[in-house]
Amino acid sequence: MLVLAGIVVLHITTIILLLVATIDNAWWITNTVSTDLWGKWVLTGSDWHYTNLNNNYPEEFLQAVQATSVLACVFAILALFVFVAQLFTLPKGQRFTFTGVLQLIACLCIMIAASIYTAELHANDTQGGYGHSYVLAWISFVLTFLLAITYLVLRKKGE
Repeated sequence: MLVLAGIVVLHITTIILLLVATIDNAWWITNTVSTDLWGKWVLTGSDWHYTNLNNNYPEEFLQAVQATSVLACVFAILALFVFVAQLFTLPKGQRFTFTGVLQLIACLCIMIAASIYTAELHANDTQGGYGHSYVLAWISFVLTFLLAITYLVLRKKGE
């Protein structure tokens, strides 16, 4: 029972990290600019102003990063619901394969998003660096991968 609670807590933590990585505005940061997947915040005087991403970003790569980040969140949330449903419907001794596959897809999606962002969107920038949302995306990748392996190995125990 304690293992089950730990898995659920880890899964919820991973979902929260994925959502923060997708929504928060710190994928690329400089002293005056903080960029996320949807727009950027520019420091003017002492105020931060939200602006659209300019044409410096290749639109097809940006949309791929946006789509795969959102899909990672959707698949991770869906995997949690499927896991809870399988707890009540799965016969004893069976593996949580479907939950593991959904979690593996979420893992693949966030890996694709972070990889494309690394390789295509800021490859030539000399100022600034990757922010905490970018780091959270990679941490989420590791956690979703570990959860996927756990679900694929885990069997439902008998009472």
